[in-house]
Amino acid sequence: MTHRRLALGLGVIAVPLLLALLGPFLAGEPGPRTTSFVLGDGHLLGTDFVGRDVLRQTLLGGRTVVVTALAATALAHLVAVPVALAGALTRSRWLEDLLMRPLDVLLAVPSLLLILLVAAVFAPGAVGLALLVALVNVPDAARIVRAAAGEVAARPAVEALRMQGESRWRIAVGYVGRSTLRILAADAGIRLTGVLYLVSTAAFLGVGVASSPDAADWAVMVDRNRTGLLVQPWAVVVPALLIVALTMGTNLLFDAALEKRGRR
Repeated sequence: MTHRRLALGLGVIAVPLLLALLGPFLAGEPGPRTTSFVLGDGHLLGTDFVGRDVLRQTLLGGRTVVVTALAATALAHLVAVPVALAGALTRSRWLEDLLMRPLDVLLAVPSLLLILLVAAVFAPGAVGLALLVALVNVPDAARIVRAAAGEVAARPAVEALRMQGESRWRIAVGYVGRSTLRILAADAGIRLTGVLYLVSTAAFLGVGVASSPDAADWAVMVDRNRTGLLVQPWAVVVPALLIVALTMGTNLLFDAALEKRGRR
């Protein structure tokens, strides 16, 4: 059953990933624009709100969304995990407050509002958007890992490791980190969905995307073509399904991998 779920997850996530990575090389040159929201007429998936080929826009529009979301999720955990482990294992109250309290302050600010405020000053590109989205996800990820690591750090086994003279690195990574791996992986799978939402919303608002109004982006496609949903649904359904497939596939992969690891 686990192998089937793993294969299903790989199959589901492969489609948006391959389209995001290889799509720009397969898109070809743009053809002449035709009537908006037309089905057929030489266009496999019809045309969008300005008469562009939806298939070509789909091939071009995934790289920014997928790469930015994956990078932001990875960066958020690269920062959150060390901070959370240090906060859970330290015996100094002031050091824990120094590590966690600034994150609590940052957590109180709405994520999208913070992104828009920073973007209004610096006008970030795709890399800047990934950094911003990672930043606003660090506090929540750190709190989750801190809670899980705190429970593990309170176990008698950790005190026994300290009495045996084990290094802090081995205790933090070898025992506490490994014990919280399932929660961390589950959080990463769920967090990717929220990151995709933030990246997609920011892209719709013009943050982190090309300045040209014709720039292709799955998230932007969904919003700008929704007025013609009943006339030409593929312009909305296809990019929306690709975003959903990315999140579902990721969750299936994490779930299958954790279940397989738990049986060992």
